[in-house]
Amino acid sequence: MLVRLSKVIMLLGLALFAFLVTFNNLTDYDSNFQFVRHVLSMDTTFEGNEAMYRAITTPFMWHAGYWLIIAGEGLTFVLLAWGGLQMLAARAATAAEFQRAKQMAVLGATVGFLVWFVGFMAIGGEWFLMWQSDTWNGQQPAFRFYMSILAVLIFVMQHDAELE
Repeated sequence: MLVRLSKVIMLLGLALFAFLVTFNNLTDYDSNFQFVRHVLSMDTTFEGNEAMYRAITTPFMWHAGYWLIIAGEGLTFVLLAWGGLQMLAARAATAAEFQRAKQMAVLGATVGFLVWFVGFMAIGGEWFLMWQSDTWNGQQPAFRFYMSILAVLIFVMQHDAELE
């Protein structure tokens, strides 16, 4: 039971993190909007780089991109919380039932991975060359986020023994 509860707590901890990120982006919209604006416009990348054709300089697109990020973060929260609550409800069930209760947790972790790895590392970091910016490089925080998600997901997905 202790291992099952540990999995639930770690999952709900990730859900709390995703909630706080979403909440902060909604209640202090402009702070992280500036980050998105600078990354998409590529205005702090190396001067004269050949990839500037990728830059997005339309304010509507900056807002659309930011809302897509916020939606992904919020969906991550909902799915992780839902998965954690399903696992909590199944904590005394058979190993097979507890394993089935992990489905929303897997989906939530997948969405979180898409936000922080695909969105920030692949698209922001490589397509928009965020790594070139001294000021607007969010790769290290994104790495911490998706690695935490992956570590918890690996632990959660370990098969559970029947309760004694």
